[in-house]
Amino acid sequence: MKKTASKRPTREVRPEYDFSGGVRGKYVDRYRRGTNVVLIDPELADAFPDSKSVNDALRALVAIATRAENRKRA
Repeated sequence: MKKTASKRPTREVRPEYDFSGGVRGKYVDRYRRGTNVVLIDPELADAFPDSKSVNDALRALVAIATRAENRKRA
C-alpha cells in the first residue's frame, strides 16, 4: 500500500495574492482608535433612520436619567 503525498501548505504566496502595492500598517491608527458598532432591531431602525437621530435620542435619555438621579439625591 502506497502512502499518499502530504498536503502540507507551501510557504510561497500564490500569484493571485499580489501584495506588492500594499502599504504596511495603513489602517493601524484607525484600528487602535476602535470602533463602536451597535445593531438595532428593524422596528427601531424605522424610527431612527441615521446615526444623528440615534445619538440625539440617547443624549436626551442620558439627560433625563441624570436629572432623575439628581432628584433622588436631593
